[in-house]
Amino acid sequence: MKTATDTAHCDDLMKALETFRDRGALIERWGTVLARRLGSGARLLVAGNGGSAAQAQHLTAELVGRYRDDRAPFSALALHADTSSTTAIANDYGVQEVFARQTAAHGRPGDVLMLLSTSGASANLLAAADRAHGLGMTVWAMTGRAPNPLHRAADEALCVDAPVAATVQELHLVAVHMLCEAFDEAVRRGEADGRAGTGRAEDGRTGASGRADGRVDRRPNGRMDGRGGVMGRLVGRGRAGRTSAGAPDTHGEGAA
Repeated sequence: MKTATDTAHCDDLMKALETFRDRGALIERWGTVLARRLGSGARLLVAGNGGSAAQAQHLTAELVGRYRDDRAPFSALALHADTSSTTAIANDYGVQEVFARQTAAHGRPGDVLMLLSTSGASANLLAAADRAHGLGMTVWAMTGRAPNPLHRAADEALCVDAPVAATVQELHLVAVHMLCEAFDEAVRRGEADGRAGTGRAEDGRTGASGRADGRVDRRPNGRMDGRGGVMGRLVGRGRAGRTSAGAPDTHGEGAA
């Protein structure tokens, strides 16, 4: 005999999926931007806590390995996966620094930091976002309901309108798969060959070294230019204009 709890989980997921469908355009654009950035030598850093850590690592596995069809590997690092660094940093500097310090170590201007959180209120993710902006990186977030601190701290956020953390995580996984599909499609179109793109970058901002196509300049010796450049100077820009898909315009104090 079936009870209400037998279908409640599925009902919550189906309800949240109705509004989630509208996020397809944002995810597709992220996939294109990511293909251009990674194809030009930038890297993706990803982090999350608990179940969100698993989702974040799922994303990096698909990019370093493959999603469906065989293709070249791309640089993507799950910061929480380095247990020795994570525990050493937590022990020496506190849990709040576990992702921020690794972001400072690995991040470069033009890189992308993706942060996943059901609540959008994790202090260690917020610290990483702040550190990334200081380096001239782009910060994307996947969160639960907005408004929340992380969606406000990110350049762009995909916010899942669901009251239960499990449902949020399930739709984050859908978003990861959609992002990988969009990424692979962009690779097939040649967006990741280091030459794609004219005009402004897909995300509406200029590139890491001031290029208009979102690509990353390199020094003659092939090393990434570590100077702040245009992105470094843009760190102080107002964050009120950042895009938050699925989030209301108000930036109130509530957090999921």
